Amino acid sequence: MHYTKRIENLRIDADKTQQQIADILVCQREVYRRYEKGERELPLWAAIKLAEYYNVSLDYLVGLTAKRSPFPKK
Repeated sequence: MHYTKRIENLRIDADKTQQQIADILVCQREVYRRYEKGERELPLWAAIKLAEYYNVSLDYLVGLTAKRSPFPKK
């Protein structure tokens, strides 16, 4: 699974809007929409923030594994 579908599915499963996730990333909704649609590459800092928010590993977030491991605590 490509990360664009994964971040969309995580957002929907969390019952969040694109605007709510954009607010978490401190970006405009249109920028986040482009991440979900694959029109803009998701930066590493944003991937880390989303993995923390959804409590999943970066590998899961970007589609490298189907195992939804928790994000490591600091």
